[in-house]
Amino acid sequence: MTTTNPTTTAENLETLAQRVDAALQEVQKLNTAERTKAMDLKQAIEAFHKAGLTKMVQHLKTDPRGKELLFELVDVPEVYALFAMHGIVRADVMTQAARVLEAVKPYMRSHGGDVELVKIEGDTAYVRLHGACNGCSLSAVTLRNGVEETLKEHIPQIRQVEVVPNEPEAGMLFLDNMGVNGHGSQNGSQLVIGGWVKGPVAADVSAERPYCLQTAVAPILILRHENRFFAYKNECAHMAMPLDGGLLDAESAILTCPWHGFRYDITSGECLTAPQAQLEPYPVRIQGGHVWVRPG
Repeated sequence: MTTTNPTTTAENLETLAQRVDAALQEVQKLNTAERTKAMDLKQAIEAFHKAGLTKMVQHLKTDPRGKELLFELVDVPEVYALFAMHGIVRADVMTQAARVLEAVKPYMRSHGGDVELVKIEGDTAYVRLHGACNGCSLSAVTLRNGVEETLKEHIPQIRQVEVVPNEPEAGMLFLDNMGVNGHGSQNGSQLVIGGWVKGPVAADVSAERPYCLQTAVAPILILRHENRFFAYKNECAHMAMPLDGGLLDAESAILTCPWHGFRYDITSGECLTAPQAQLEPYPVRIQGGHVWVRPG
């Protein structure tokens, strides 16, 4: 008996799907009349295939041997994809939910947000929101409600949607020397590994006030916006005065210097008061629940 290589099967299925997508893209380039005829032909062929496949499945289900064979066939990726396309078998609820969310993502991204499906347990879908969705503004609430309504509308099994808190993430990373690995050294009570300095526990950094980390190189300002972290040299670009006593607006992500009122966008370090000025950034990463910065 010959066996099918699963990898080869998956590759063949993907290639076939790509051919179909490419053909449909070419159809979309036709003028309206030609495109309508092409789509009518596609729908007629699909309806013809669905009618034949449905009869085959119905007959297989009436015979115990056929039912067993049908279960085996559904496990074959090409057969499953064909049955699912014609609605003969239903995709699992996780797959259905993922497809529904893919349809709403373009709208959410156009408003600076995004959504990630984490899991489904019982009648509850758990999602993680990113960007503008992960906040308390009216627009964020609207986007969250839109996700919930869309899932409930298209998937009856889902009756409620829960938002999972985001994992802390670094807001600014440099491509070189990113790893925090190897043996460390102690600089007083501070752990240093490969130039990276171990900072505070991420959960201890408030989104409402700056955190100043003293290092052997320079004092570093650690700032948090939502669940993203940023690190800058603790000096105002105006007169090099420390910024850790400044006012941090958690909603707008703007830090105001306590000395002369210069305002900074903490997500980029850009000075809004004097556009030519800029905070000096440092690489930052989250590892083991701690904020790590690399001042040198």
